Amino acid sequence: MSDRFTEEELNIAKSVDLIEVARSLGYTPKKIGRFYTLKEMDSMRIYDRKNWFRFSGKCESGRNGGSQIDFLREFAGLDVKEAVFWLLEFAGVRHDSLDGNKQSVKHMVHSESEVPEKKEFILPVPASGNDRIIKYLNQERGLGISTIDYFIRKGIIYESQDYHNVVFLGKDKAGVTRFASQRGIYDRDGKSFKCDVAGNDKRYGFNITNDKCDRIVVFEAAIDMMSYVDIFQDFDSNMLALGMTADLPLETFIDDHPGIRRIEFALDNDEPGRIATEKLMQKYRDKGYEVKDVPAPIMYKDINEWLVATKLKLTSATVAEKSRGYMSTRK
Repeated sequence: MSDRFTEEELNIAKSVDLIEVARSLGYTPKKIGRFYTLKEMDSMRIYDRKNWFRFSGKCESGRNGGSQIDFLREFAGLDVKEAVFWLLEFAGVRHDSLDGNKQSVKHMVHSESEVPEKKEFILPVPASGNDRIIKYLNQERGLGISTIDYFIRKGIIYESQDYHNVVFLGKDKAGVTRFASQRGIYDRDGKSFKCDVAGNDKRYGFNITNDKCDRIVVFEAAIDMMSYVDIFQDFDSNMLALGMTADLPLETFIDDHPGIRRIEFALDNDEPGRIATEKLMQKYRDKGYEVKDVPAPIMYKDINEWLVATKLKLTSATVAEKSRGYMSTRK
């Protein structure tokens, strides 16, 4: 008997109502505006009845948010395969190996006291100047000095005192910093230091705003957003770096800036980026927004890789040829 799932079965599992899944585990869902929370865990948010996020949860992937499968992993102790079987049975769908894999799930309600308290949000202490991050962003990431200065003057990037990391800030509509991440300027053994600052609010991302513009360009990474500004000298559009492929920061941004009508997705060209783009374009098209896919040219993984190749590696003729092909897709 096969324990592999068809695409149809996986789609069914991912369509199961997460509110009903939570109820089946003994939780008490409560609707608050456009999302649900749980009586037993008020840090929980359930969106579109299919996705969840826990603001005071652990930071390991799949432990502080995700799909119905991640919910069962975290709150019912199932592995991925067991969770899919459970969801299929819950949906009334039989699988040829279901009987041998069927899991008995007890009511496993976790109270808020069992969840680690949210850490205090403390920003890294700024260095006396920004010389090191300017050199890194310019010489290693290809960003022009004027572009780097633009972001510094806006008060959304700075150099940390202790390790001289680049600190990226995400502010709310009132200008209050809600989110921060760090990126090391010294790669070791080909690996770079990246992390979010503890205690930040995942509903926000690195962003620039212009309420006179009805367009927003969305990226995965902050440096890709900066690279886009540098390439197109676009200082007028709203821009947002999600810091992930999930769209919680975009939902918040749109709620805070209701004039947005057009959304352009400039996510990565790798598999996760392409899958996320397809899903997000469909989601926001269904919500009535004009959507567009504007990644880097296909030969580059992301916008910054394109910028680096353009400024630091390729001849002007090659750059012009590749850029013409890209610009034709944007018209």
